[in-house]
Amino acid sequence: MPGPYIDQARWVSYDGLPTLRVYPTPAGRRLAGELGKTAAQTDQAWKEVLASAPGADTPGMRAQFLCHWNFAEFAASGKTSWDLEPWRPPVDADTMVLTGCNPGGAERG
Repeated sequence: MPGPYIDQARWVSYDGLPTLRVYPTPAGRRLAGELGKTAAQTDQAWKEVLASAPGADTPGMRAQFLCHWNFAEFAASGKTSWDLEPWRPPVDADTMVLTGCNPGGAERG
């Protein structure tokens, strides 16, 4: 499935804490809801996020994105945006999934 996968990503603030709201395209949302995505598709989607928000290029932010990219459309299909927060702690993959891609506290916004 060809991209683009990300329509836009923009910074907002909730309670004084930064949040990057990532808005997938319809193609990105469909692909996110499928099994068997390729590494190339995943890398392309992340590059599209960084094109809108270069400051998001941190391991913790990428991990949150990957969690949303791989699981959000299964767990909460059709969410308006996938929210990534730089203030969340880095965690292992199991913890990331168990916390609904929001380690270190409830989702804001």
